Amino acid sequence: MGDNIYGVLAEFDTATDMVDAAVKVRDAGYTKTDAFSPFPLHEIDEALGIKRSILPYLIFVGGLTGLLAGFGLEYFVHVIDYPIIVGGRPHLSLPAFIPPMYELTILFSAFTAVFGMLFLNGLPSPYHPVFNIPRFALATREKFFLIIEASDPKFDHEETRKFMEGLGAQEVFDVPE
Repeated sequence: MGDNIYGVLAEFDTATDMVDAAVKVRDAGYTKTDAFSPFPLHEIDEALGIKRSILPYLIFVGGLTGLLAGFGLEYFVHVIDYPIIVGGRPHLSLPAFIPPMYELTILFSAFTAVFGMLFLNGLPSPYHPVFNIPRFALATREKFFLIIEASDPKFDHEETRKFMEGLGAQEVFDVPE
């Protein structure tokens, strides 16, 4: 196949078979792997050795930025730029500042969550090389697929293909680029 191969894809009948195979793939030392399933499999992250996302930390930073931006905007407007005493309250009236600060916290957190998720997942991505395999259309209905990418440091086409065939896969495919 040579340089124009993306990876080796294995098809499984059940989720249990795929998760067991994913554990064996991880234990064999492969790191550039992915799994495709018609429904979420919560145990597949651990089976493939996928680490937790940094997205919650990014959302926290986004929310904190929104909180500080809200406070800074209100402080500038009410204390520095246009200081007017209304109803005998001081210029820096924190209870009056809370609703806008809260709203900006939620707004910045939501934008960070959406755009961070898109960025970290590499989306939008309308094309993936596995779409070249005709049977991959079954991944949305009834079949389970596991791929080892050619960019993996341990990847050797013949060795990896034999390894995938030994996992009890229904069928093994070479995925062209």
